[in-house]
Amino acid sequence: MNTPPSLAAWRAACEPLACRFCIAALHHMELARVLCAAALALLSLLAGCAALPGEVHRIASHARTDVEDSALARIAAASLPDMEGAAGEATEISGVRLLPGGDQAFDARIALAQAARHTLDAQYYVVADDASGRQFLRALRDAAARGVRVRLLVDDLYTGGDDPMLAGLATHGNVQVRVFNPLPVRSGGLRTRVLLSLHEIGRVNRRMHNKLFIADNSFAITGGRNIADAYFGRSKPANFIDMDALVAGPAVRALSASFDAFWNGPLSYPFEAIASGGGTAAGARERFAAVLSELGPVLPPADERDALGRGPVGAQIAQGRVDLVPAKVRVVADAAMQGAAVDDAGGSPDEPEGTLRREGPAMGPVMAANLDLFRTARAEVLVVSPYFVPMPRMIEALADASRGGARVAVMTNSLATTDEPLVHHGYARYRGALLQMGAALYELMPASEPHPAWSGTESARGSLGRLHAKLAVIDRRWFYVGSMNMDRRSAHCNTELGLIVDSPALAAELADLIQRVRMPASFAVSAAPDGGGLQWSFLRDGQRRVLRREPETSWPQRLRWSLLSLVVDEDLL
Repeated sequence: MNTPPSLAAWRAACEPLACRFCIAALHHMELARVLCAAALALLSLLAGCAALPGEVHRIASHARTDVEDSALARIAAASLPDMEGAAGEATEISGVRLLPGGDQAFDARIALAQAARHTLDAQYYVVADDASGRQFLRALRDAAARGVRVRLLVDDLYTGGDDPMLAGLATHGNVQVRVFNPLPVRSGGLRTRVLLSLHEIGRVNRRMHNKLFIADNSFAITGGRNIADAYFGRSKPANFIDMDALVAGPAVRALSASFDAFWNGPLSYPFEAIASGGGTAAGARERFAAVLSELGPVLPPADERDALGRGPVGAQIAQGRVDLVPAKVRVVADAAMQGAAVDDAGGSPDEPEGTLRREGPAMGPVMAANLDLFRTARAEVLVVSPYFVPMPRMIEALADASRGGARVAVMTNSLATTDEPLVHHGYARYRGALLQMGAALYELMPASEPHPAWSGTESARGSLGRLHAKLAVIDRRWFYVGSMNMDRRSAHCNTELGLIVDSPALAAELADLIQRVRMPASFAVSAAPDGGGLQWSFLRDGQRRVLRREPETSWPQRLRWSLLSLVVDEDLL
C-alpha cells in the first residue's frame, strides 16, 4: 500500500528517528512491544490499514527430475565417481568443490544459468540492485527466454527498494518471483518499513537467510554469499571474505527439496500479490530492459587458480567436466515455519542420512547439527563466523571438545572490520569465558595487505576486507559450510541452510586455508599477563606487536556501541 502523498513529508521527517529504533527493535522483543504500543496511533495514521493480503493464490510447483537430456546433467554425471557400489546398489556420494574466490563464485552462477536447459531455482536473503544483482537477474531473464523455468525466492527485508527490478523480471514468461515473509508496508526505505511493521514484529522477525542456486536439478551452489557486489570482490570500499560450495549428485536433490518446501510454503507470496508500485506490466518490462541494457558483459575470471588451486568453473563446464571431490554430504535445513520438524536436522556425522530428530523451537536444526558436530571432535575444532555470539549450549559443546583434548579455535571479525558492532559487543561479553575454557580467539585485522581475500591472486577492489564466511572444520575430516552465523539470531529467528561434508581431503584444504591465510592476518586475542583484561597481538613488518584495547577504534565508538549493547537482547543478536 502506498503512503498518501500528504503524509510523505511527515514520514521523511520521521525516518531519522526510525533509524535509531527500528533495527534495535528487531533485536529486542520487549523494546519492540514498547515501541509498538507507543506508536500505534502513528502507525494507523502513516500506514493506514497496511497488511498482507488475506487470500493469496499460490500454484504449487516442484523440482523437475526428468533432466537427463540436459547438458548440465551429463556434465554432473561425468564429474562424479562411479555411482554404483560393489553390489550394484547406488551410493550416496556427491561431488563437492569449494569456491573461496568471489570472481569464480560469480562466474560459476552465471555459467550455470547460461548452460541450464530446464530449470533455475534461486533462493537468497539479498539480491541487490547493483551491477552483480542486475547481471544475475539478466542471466535469469535470458534463461527464461530460452524456455528455462525460473523460480526466484527472495527474503523481503531488503527488497522494498528493489521492487522495480523484481517487477520487471516477473513480467517475463517462464519466470515466477516470490517474496518470503513480506513486511506489510511496501514503500519507503528499510528503516521506515520496519518501523511501520512493529505491530507485526513477532512475524516479521522471522527472516529467510538461506543462499541457494540450483541449475537443472544437477548442480547447486550454497554457502555464505548473497547476490551483491561486495560478495564477489567488486565493491568499494569494502568486500566480504566468503565461501560457497558447488555440489552435484544426491545432495542437489536434497537441496531442491528444501527449496520446494520454502517455495510452496505459506510465508512465500507471489510477487504480484504484494507489489507496491502502480503502472503496467509493459512499463515495468521496458524499465527493466532499459536498466539491463546499460550493463556490460560478464567477463570470465582470469584463467588462474583460486586459493585452493582450481580453475574457473565456467571454463570447466565448457570442457564437459567439473573438478569435484567425491564426498558424503548431509544437507541441513531449517523449516520455513518456526518449530516445524525437518529431516536430517542433527545427530552425529555418522548417522544415516534422513535420520529424523526433533529440536525445540528455541534452536533451529542447522545450529543443532553444528553443535552435535562439535561434540564429536577429538583433535581440532575450527570455527569461522563473521558474527559470533555463543549461547550456553554452544559454549558447552565447545568446552566438551576442549576437555576431550581437541584444540578449539574461533575466528570472527574485529570491532574494526565488522559491519554489525552490536553483534560484536554481544560476542565480546564471552571472550573471557572462551579463553578460560582453552579456546584460541582470532579477530580479523583491517586489511593492510593489498588483497583482502582468501588469496593474493584476487583483484583488490576494496580497501577493507570483512569476514562473512560461515565455516566449521572438525578433526580435518568433517566441515560445515552454509548460511548460518554462529550467533543467536541464526539459532532462534532466521532460517538457515548448509552442508555437512565428510571429506578428509577438502577438510584439510579448508583448515589449511584458514590457518595459513586468515589467522596470520588476524589479531590473536589473549588474557593480558598481568590479569588486567585482554590483549591483541599481531604481526606487522615482521615484528610481534601487542595492543591493550580494541584495535583501530576510537573511545567514542567503543562507548557508543557499549551503551547501545546494554539494551539489546543478545538472544536475538
